[in-house]
Amino acid sequence: MSVERVNPAGLSPPTGFSHAVVATGTRVVFLAGQTALDADGKIVGETLEEQFERALGNLLTALEAAGGTPADLARVTVYATDVPDYRLHARQLGRVWRRLVGRDYPAMAVVGVVRLWDERALVELDGFAVLP
Repeated sequence: MSVERVNPAGLSPPTGFSHAVVATGTRVVFLAGQTALDADGKIVGETLEEQFERALGNLLTALEAAGGTPADLARVTVYATDVPDYRLHARQLGRVWRRLVGRDYPAMAVVGVVRLWDERALVELDGFAVLP
């Protein structure tokens, strides 16, 4: 698989995402939305940072089970119940991302939502990856 991250000079410099990702490979993996659920189906973590780390970890677990690695991520969407809080904690969330995924960012979006399926969930991540 090859991944090319495209960040045109005519757009604002990306921070924590890529403007476009061109991925070539033989398999596409669509990753379902993941929240901070533990193995028993209960939300863990009280803070956005704790829940983000668990949700991202769950997304990566699903990706790994499908044969992928974090480098294969082409697109991730973050659904947040409180976008101002997400922005306030962006640095901490960025540190979590870099620790679990690294510095290669997929195309990303953060979308504000009224609530998620589980009322205790503060954040949900979904996406897709392209595997060799």
